Amino acid sequence: MKILKRLLQIVFALIGVLVLTGVITLWVDSLETNYLMANKNELTSNNSYLITNVNIIPMNQDTVLADKMVYIKEGIIEEIADTIQVSGIQIFDAKNKYLTPGLIDMHVHIWDRYELGLYLSNGVTAVRNLWGMPMHLRIKEDIIKGNIISPTFFTTGPKLTGSEFIGDDNLNLSKPNEAKEKVLSYKERGYDFIKTYYGLDKKIFDAVIEQAKISEIDIVSHPSQKVPFSYHLNPQIKSIEHAEEIVQQPLQFDLDTIKLQPIIDSISQSKHTSYCPTITVFNNIYQMMINDSILDSELLEFMNPLIKKVDSKNQFDRWLYAKQNDSTVVSRIKSQHDFHITIVQKLHETGVNIVCGTDAGIGVTLPGFSIHKELKFYKEAGLSNYEVLKTATVNASKTHSIMNSMGTIQVGKIANLLLVDDNPLITLSSLENPNCVFVKGRKLNRKTLDSFNAKAKNRKNLMASAIRYLENLLFEK
Repeated sequence: MKILKRLLQIVFALIGVLVLTGVITLWVDSLETNYLMANKNELTSNNSYLITNVNIIPMNQDTVLADKMVYIKEGIIEEIADTIQVSGIQIFDAKNKYLTPGLIDMHVHIWDRYELGLYLSNGVTAVRNLWGMPMHLRIKEDIIKGNIISPTFFTTGPKLTGSEFIGDDNLNLSKPNEAKEKVLSYKERGYDFIKTYYGLDKKIFDAVIEQAKISEIDIVSHPSQKVPFSYHLNPQIKSIEHAEEIVQQPLQFDLDTIKLQPIIDSISQSKHTSYCPTITVFNNIYQMMINDSILDSELLEFMNPLIKKVDSKNQFDRWLYAKQNDSTVVSRIKSQHDFHITIVQKLHETGVNIVCGTDAGIGVTLPGFSIHKELKFYKEAGLSNYEVLKTATVNASKTHSIMNSMGTIQVGKIANLLLVDDNPLITLSSLENPNCVFVKGRKLNRKTLDSFNAKAKNRKNLMASAIRYLENLLFEK
């Protein structure tokens, strides 16, 4: 009995040490991201500006409003005019630069707070996180309270999958009632959207859709192979993810434009459905195949260290093995990528609301930086610069009602803005290095944005990231 008691004491002591170590690790990591903390007094006084001598790209029409003034009051666009008389606030001379709405990345995976700074540095002022975990609710709460400087943040709950789709990143559902309970729980806890994933059969999918409608929460869908592709055109599903899923599911890998057209037509007839192609993340498979040193590249130093060590490495090894065992796989991946460009072209031609998403945060798809690569692919698909920019601004903002307050430069909209040197309607690449970023009216200059990059580069928070992921496994599975 004494031996058992002693063993229990040792076990509890070890658990205590582990818990204390975890708490200290997370505390140290939070200190490292203090550069994103908002000074409350400074925040309230520094989100009102009069911007002068600025050329506005409003994005509710294909035009430039030359030499205007913009009055931002407490983070909201109050007035746009040739001349504005207002006293007692800061005046910011834009020196004839171009003001655009901030970019919105509609498909990201956030792993730590460093990434919030990376998005801002690249002009991304709003993100839709599609792999919800408890840490994302804490991030969202801090942003709402004004505790941290961050893109406007939206997140789904954990991915809902069928019972046989096993994986530590999936929440497996086997009964319709269980599905309804999860939708209710995620809504109550503060998740913004429901994400459906592989393996959902008709009964469970119907339960998710039914409860989402009752709970007034939108669904974002990575198509399930257990139901027809057309099933995802339900009005409760506001966007469908990944061009590759059109190839893999209804087309069964047949890269045939004739067979593609009826699928595109069905999506276009569903006026409530947006499509998020995420061309970049699939193209990065090809990049891994043709660049054996990609994991050692300087840009990968901006990836979360846990993801780089596990997911980036596993994906690289998977495709290296595939290439070594089948010499034709590289050309097949490239052909499928080219077909994804065709899919975007066809979606655009039929009037589908295309929204820009990158799948950043997994594999070798970088937070923030990848959005500019995604936009270039849309340009390659034949969209004009204005149409390309719409995918990451006004198109994204009208996908969900809770995002309607951004995406254009109009009175009453949130002042999530970019100031760039050149007109992006002529030079799209001007978006890549914004002169400054306004997030809810707070101005971040290029020096500050560059410091966000520097802080995130080669960060040493592998253990902190692992602890937060373990929390997800313990409490969400």
